Amino acid sequence: MDAAATGVKTTCPYCGVGCGVIATPGLDGEISIRGDPEHPANLGRLCSKGAALGATLGLEGRLLTPLVDGAETGWEQALDHVARGFSETIDRHGPGSVAFYVSGQLLTEDYYVINKLAKGFVGAANIDTNSRLCMASSVAGHKRAFGADTVPGCYEDLEQADLIVLVGSNAAWCHPVRYERMVAAKARDPHKRIVVIDPRRTDTCDAADLHLPLRSGSDGVLFNGLLAHLDRAGAANAAFLAEHTIGAAETLAAVAGQTIAETASMCGLPEGNVQLFFDWFARTGTVVTLYSQGVNQSTSGTDKVSAILNAHLLTGRIGRPGMGPFSLTGQPNAMGGREVGGLANQLAAHMEFEDPVHRDRVQQFWRSPTIADRAGLKAVEMFEAIGVGRIKAVWIRATNPLVSLPDSDRARAALAKCSLVVVSDCLASTDTTRAAHVLLPATTWGEKSGTVTNSERRLSRQRDFLPAPGEARSDWRIVCDLARRMGSSGFDYGSVADIFREHAALSGFENGGARAFDISGLSNVSEIAYATLAPVQWPVTADAPYGTARLCGSGRFCTGDRRARSLPVRPRAPVSATGVGFPLQLNTGRVRDHWHTMTRTAKAARLNAHVFEPYAELHPDDADRFGLSDGLLARLQSAWGAMVARVRLSAGIRRGAVFAPMHWSDTLASTGRVNALVNSVVDPISGQPESKHTPIRVEPHAARWHAFALNRRQLTQPKLDYWVAGKGEGYWRQELAGDVAPEDWQVFARERLGGEVIDCEWIAFRDFAKGRHRFAMVRNGRLEGCMFVAPDHRLPSRTWLAGLFASEGLSPEARLSLMAGAPRDPNGDIDPIVCSCFSVGRKTIHAAIEGGAGDVETIGARVKAGANCGSCKPELGQILARTRLVSHAR
Repeated sequence: MDAAATGVKTTCPYCGVGCGVIATPGLDGEISIRGDPEHPANLGRLCSKGAALGATLGLEGRLLTPLVDGAETGWEQALDHVARGFSETIDRHGPGSVAFYVSGQLLTEDYYVINKLAKGFVGAANIDTNSRLCMASSVAGHKRAFGADTVPGCYEDLEQADLIVLVGSNAAWCHPVRYERMVAAKARDPHKRIVVIDPRRTDTCDAADLHLPLRSGSDGVLFNGLLAHLDRAGAANAAFLAEHTIGAAETLAAVAGQTIAETASMCGLPEGNVQLFFDWFARTGTVVTLYSQGVNQSTSGTDKVSAILNAHLLTGRIGRPGMGPFSLTGQPNAMGGREVGGLANQLAAHMEFEDPVHRDRVQQFWRSPTIADRAGLKAVEMFEAIGVGRIKAVWIRATNPLVSLPDSDRARAALAKCSLVVVSDCLASTDTTRAAHVLLPATTWGEKSGTVTNSERRLSRQRDFLPAPGEARSDWRIVCDLARRMGSSGFDYGSVADIFREHAALSGFENGGARAFDISGLSNVSEIAYATLAPVQWPVTADAPYGTARLCGSGRFCTGDRRARSLPVRPRAPVSATGVGFPLQLNTGRVRDHWHTMTRTAKAARLNAHVFEPYAELHPDDADRFGLSDGLLARLQSAWGAMVARVRLSAGIRRGAVFAPMHWSDTLASTGRVNALVNSVVDPISGQPESKHTPIRVEPHAARWHAFALNRRQLTQPKLDYWVAGKGEGYWRQELAGDVAPEDWQVFARERLGGEVIDCEWIAFRDFAKGRHRFAMVRNGRLEGCMFVAPDHRLPSRTWLAGLFASEGLSPEARLSLMAGAPRDPNGDIDPIVCSCFSVGRKTIHAAIEGGAGDVETIGARVKAGANCGSCKPELGQILARTRLVSHAR
């Protein structure tokens, strides 16, 4: 049967959960998306982002032709230009003068060939990845303890554990399919407990039996205290320690005497809650500790990871059902990239620069003329080297570092000085592509084929179901074409399966069981077997042809003596913890329905509905302290940069802390890049930046007027102090604010809404005394566009007006409502979106509750909210709880 009838099984391109997806092309050209019920990572579930993938596949904004210095050219000319530029730079300044910055969005085969080119043929290791920004501390911690970059457990452990500990992870928003699996397991087993350790009260806390809102940066203190308590409580596994570990005595000596009271004080937590957590951990046989960016993104991230691993090693709770530390990966192929040596301090197949045997082995296998003999520059170092001229040519692939890097303004200035900037991307206009001398059009999800590896070491296929548009090419083919032009042999692959077979063979080459990463059992797969490859967890060897669910359960690790290392951890405060004139601490992260720099998710209108603008979340006491209120615009300033964001108040955030999401770029907002503020200081071991603790100050952003515009046609970017742009269902939206009012609001409105439109009726209401103006364009009886202006941020509901764009025609009542600035029927306002999967709003949910829906499951059964990915379930529970409180108050 063809794809149109059965669909194509592929893998989601978002987070490291690695969900299976079935994409079915329709006769109308639309692609329907559903979860793959046979994929073991998600068993058919998808989050709001994955479910909306079909809405992101259009050619709008695509890069379709190679460009050199802004001029269209053919592939031959573009690749000749790049090859000549890189070759001449290497000849004049040496291999260390060029660099490659890549991405966890690449497929493993793409990663493999660029790593081979850089380290085996250019002979320099200046190739690093945006995974450095999210996973490097976990990698370093695992390598120190286990001898290898490996995750011991699997997803089934989350269901089998009696205690789940989430550290620095808002899994309900960032890994919702995994989170729902935990919540479902807890519902089946009332004895199962969940502990959330996070300075913020996030939606993940709704399922928690205990939330520990510790002081930012004190994770190491907490887990050192846990280690001391486990030792005092007799929870150490003496046999496991003696047979399978080294360093336990020294590690315990470093925490000896640390009491629960001292731990609680240093972490800013109630002593009783710390005692409860420690007791649960000590007395519960099966424990899984999941951690994410709140641990990794720190100047002491590697030590924090070690502190977590120490607790599991001390108790022997590792590599067995329901037991172990578990790193929640941020990107779809962060692990696959590391398997091929995508980090600057790794060789391919988990081999190391420091070992001359490893270097010789890789060079021999590749038959390469040279091999890099030392680690290259990590991400932040790389852009610093570009800025000072040490690196003179750089190739950036499938990532947007001028938004995602810390101190992103400095990164922008660095690229502006670089002699040759090459960017491979699927989009024509991003913050980073605009800095390029050469743009190479690459295929994207749905058009490319290869493999990815998820958080539990499971390899899955990404398969193409769309043709490559324009002149776009697969990333691996672009690299191979360039390598041949640079005189490199060994890049004559006939297919992506050829690359996979070589990658698999290298993993087993002279391995002998020394390296955990081994997929040599797949090194001879045929083209057909590769095409139909089912998800499988490595190692995959002759002895384990169907994969391996868990590692380390036998007590054998990847160190020379096969013993794990316990390492003393001496916690230290974040490097950027203090700053004169910067009394607050900035913590960055994600929102529920968006991904990275929104180059994909912003195309899906329903994903823009839940959170449209950059925001800054503060405690109400801090808002009072700095003259802020909910909904006001605020300016956030650090020693490195500034942004403007909408204020959100929350009692769930610690006093003195500010949270802001990292998604907005200069293509979507005037001043929304939070990473412009973030200090570029890094962990000295992992090289991962401190993204959770930057000193800032916050003040009201002065604006004399506020406005928004909705229009059927895409709105041009204004030249204003504040604007945010995005796509809605059938319209485009802009939020606007300024310090200087236009001379004529009607002229301004016409310019914003696209100037004079043929056959359009112009409706205007102007109140000069109050500074309130409303304008609308109507064409053939339908609303074409509108703009509302006010002297402050209190403006009419956008959702009510958005609903008018779905109407076939404006009724007389709707026309009057437009000028009145509110629907004549109070119940006519479409409510703010809560469930993005089914576009279910707050009022619809309230109506279901008032109609007798007494729990989240019943709400889902009646109005669908929460019935797909479940990531909105915590918010549904909060609405339900507030409704009950109001009812009781009556």
